[in-house]
Amino acid sequence: MAPMRLAIIGAGPSCTYVMDRLAAHLSAADWTPSLEVRVFDSSGFFGAGEVHSPDQPETSYLNRIAGQVSFAADESVQEAGPLLDERLRYTLHGWCRRRFEETGDERFSLEPEDWPKRFMHGLALQEAFQEFTRIVGNAPGVRLHLHHDEVTDLDDTGGSLRLVTASGERYHADRVLLVTGHSANDPSRFADTRALLDYARESGSTYVPTAYPLERELPESVVPPGSVTGCGGMGLTAIDVILHLTEGRGGAFDRRSTGGLDYRPSGREPRRIVAFSGSGLFTFARPYNAKERDPARLEHRGVFLVEETIERLRRNGGCVVAVGRQGMRHQLDFETQVFPVLLLEMAYLHYATLLGAAWADAACVPVAPVFEEFVASGGAVRPDASPRCLAESMNAVFDGFRPKLESLLRDRGPDALQRHGRAAVNAAGRFLTVVLGSEAADRWIADVSAGRPTADPFAAGSGPWGQSVDPADHRFSWTDTITPIPPRERTSPDGYAAAVVAFMRRDHLWAEQGNVLNPAKAAADGVWRDLRPVLADAVDFGGLTAESHREFLGTYMRYHNRLANGAALEVMEKILALVEAGVVDVSTGPGARVEKTAEGLTVVGPQTGAAHRIDVLVDGKVHPFDPETDRRPLYPNMLRRGLVRKWRNPARDGSAFEPGGLDLTPDFHPYRADGSVETRLTLIGPPSEGVMFFQLGALRPQQNHHVMRDILCWFQAFWRELQPRFSAPAAHVRQDAGASRSGASGEAVNG
Repeated sequence: MAPMRLAIIGAGPSCTYVMDRLAAHLSAADWTPSLEVRVFDSSGFFGAGEVHSPDQPETSYLNRIAGQVSFAADESVQEAGPLLDERLRYTLHGWCRRRFEETGDERFSLEPEDWPKRFMHGLALQEAFQEFTRIVGNAPGVRLHLHHDEVTDLDDTGGSLRLVTASGERYHADRVLLVTGHSANDPSRFADTRALLDYARESGSTYVPTAYPLERELPESVVPPGSVTGCGGMGLTAIDVILHLTEGRGGAFDRRSTGGLDYRPSGREPRRIVAFSGSGLFTFARPYNAKERDPARLEHRGVFLVEETIERLRRNGGCVVAVGRQGMRHQLDFETQVFPVLLLEMAYLHYATLLGAAWADAACVPVAPVFEEFVASGGAVRPDASPRCLAESMNAVFDGFRPKLESLLRDRGPDALQRHGRAAVNAAGRFLTVVLGSEAADRWIADVSAGRPTADPFAAGSGPWGQSVDPADHRFSWTDTITPIPPRERTSPDGYAAAVVAFMRRDHLWAEQGNVLNPAKAAADGVWRDLRPVLADAVDFGGLTAESHREFLGTYMRYHNRLANGAALEVMEKILALVEAGVVDVSTGPGARVEKTAEGLTVVGPQTGAAHRIDVLVDGKVHPFDPETDRRPLYPNMLRRGLVRKWRNPARDGSAFEPGGLDLTPDFHPYRADGSVETRLTLIGPPSEGVMFFQLGALRPQQNHHVMRDILCWFQAFWRELQPRFSAPAAHVRQDAGASRSGASGEAVNG
C-alpha cells in the first residue's frame, strides 16, 4: 500500500508529545507500518518552537515549577498505550539536575519546587524531541522529514491535502495535524491599533504591537536607553517585557539583608517604564507550591464546585439554545449560576485552610440547605441577593464561631480546654499556625492541653507573613481578594503607587507562606487552578449563553489570570524592586488609557490623575487567536478556502458571540464552511480556545494531564487508520536526530 502521509505543522511542545506517542507505539508494534511523516516549523527550533525557543532571553521564566513539567506520557495517562523507557520519561527537574551534573552550570541546579527559566524548557524540549524522533526515524517502514519552513496555505485536492510553504515547495498529505501554538494578530486589521500605527508614523513615536520574540521586537534601536516606555498590560507578557528591558540590558538585583531586592541600573534601560492595565495591578505572585510534596493528597477536590453541580444547574435552570452540531444545549449564565458556587468553594477552602478541614466540613452542614435550594432552583438568585449569596452563608457560620474563637484565644486560664472543647482548640491551633507559625501554635496547644496558662497570642499583632492576629480580619471577602486597593487609595498618583507597593509586599509574604498554609493563596490556587476541569465543563462547547461567554472571557478569565496564573515570587520580587526604584511606574491606576495628544502618546489614569508622555508604546499582552486577523497567512487562507470556519456561540435572539477560535468537534476536527466535518485535519492548542476553555499548558507528570489526553484523542484514531497500511520492512536512512535549525527548508532530514 502507499504510505500514510502525515504532516505536522508546528514543532513546539505539542509536537514533542506527539513524537513520544509515535515512538512508543512504533517501538511496541509487531507489524511494520507504511508511514511518511513531515514536520514543518518556521523557527527551526524543532521540539521547542519559537515560543519556547532556547535562544530566548534568560530573563524570562517558565510559569510552572520544574517538578511539574514533563515531556512524555506516563502511567497516569489513561489509555496511553505503550510507554517509552523510564529514562526517556523525565521531568524538567530531572533534566535540569542531569544537565547540572554534566556541566556544573549552577543555573540548572534546581529543586522540584523551583521556577526554571524558559530557555531551559526549550533546551529540554529539543533534547526530548531529538530522542523521540531518533526512535521514529529508525523505525522500519517510516520515513521522517523535518522542514525548517513555514506552511502558508492548505488546499483540498480531493483525495489529499496540499501544503504550500513559504519557500514555494508543495507537499501532499493524507492527514494534517496543526499544533502551531501562539501567534499574533495583524494590527492593521483593528481600528484602534491601526490608528496607533498611523499616529506613531506621523508623530515620530514608536508603537510595538507585538512583544514577542523580545530580542527581535525590543532591541535598543526600538526602545532606546533613557526613553519613557509605556507597557500596555501587567500580566505575564508585560513582566517578560519589563525584565528584558532592565535586567536583560545589564541591570542587576541585590538581595537585602532585611529581605527583598534592590535594583542596580546599567544605564541602558529606559528611564521609566509606565506599566498600565484595566486593573492597575500586576498578576499576583504565585505561591510556594507545597502541594508538590504529595499532589494526590494535597491538590483540592471540589466540595460544591463539581461536575455534578454544573449538570444539575443545567437541568434545573439552563437556557435551552440550539448550538450547531452540539444540538440543544442547556446554557448557563456564569455570573448568576456558576460564579456563586465558585465563590462558595473559595470560601470553604479559605476557612478549611484558616481553621482546619474539620471546622470547614462541620460548617458545610448549615450551608448545605442554602446550597441545595440554590442548585434545585437552577441557580436563581433572589432580586435582593448578589452572586455572593452562597459564600455569605459560609461567612455567616464563621461570624457565629468568631466570638468563641476570640474568647478562647483570650482565655489564658488553666482550664481553657474544658471550657471551650477540643474542636474549638483544634481550630484555634490551626488559626495560630496560619497566623503566627507552627512553633507558636504548638506551644499554645501544648499549654492548653496540659492545663497551663497560655501566652497572649494577640501581643504579636501580626505574624511573619503579615497576617493579622485578630480573627475579624480573616473573614472571606471576594472584593478584598480581587480588588485589594480600595477607591480611597486611588485618588493621586503617589498615593496609588504607594498602595501598590504595600499590597505587593503583603502578597509576596503570602506567596512565601504557600498554597497550603495561606488562606487567600490556597483558595485561589485550589479553585481557579485545581478545579479548571470543572470550569471547562461549565464553559466548553456552548456551555454558557453567548452574552455570558463574552463576559466570562472579558472579565472572569482576567480574574483567573490575576489570582492563579501569575509569575513566581522570585520574578515578582524583581518587579517590586523596579517599582520601588522608580524604573517601573504604576501610578496610572485602574482604567488607564492611551491618548494621542499634540505632544505625543500619553498614558492617562482617570482615577489617579496621572498623565505620562511616552516615547515608545509596547503592547504587553498575548493576542487571542483569530483566524481572520492572524499575521501568519495559513489560517486566513484556510478560512478563505472554507477548510475551517469560526465558532459562533448563538443566542436566542438570533445574534451570536464569536470568541475567535475555530468551530471544532470534541475530537478537534474542524467544521468546514459548508458544515461538514473535515476529518483529515486536526487542530490542537490556541485554535480550540473559544469553543473550549484553557487548552494551553505544558505537560504535567503523574496527572493524566489534559494536554496528553488531547494528543491521544487525535493519536488513537490516527493509529487505528495506520494499522491496515502494512509494508515489508524497508531500508531507510537513519535520521540524524540532532538536526534542528540547520535543516534546509523543504529538504528531508532523513530518507
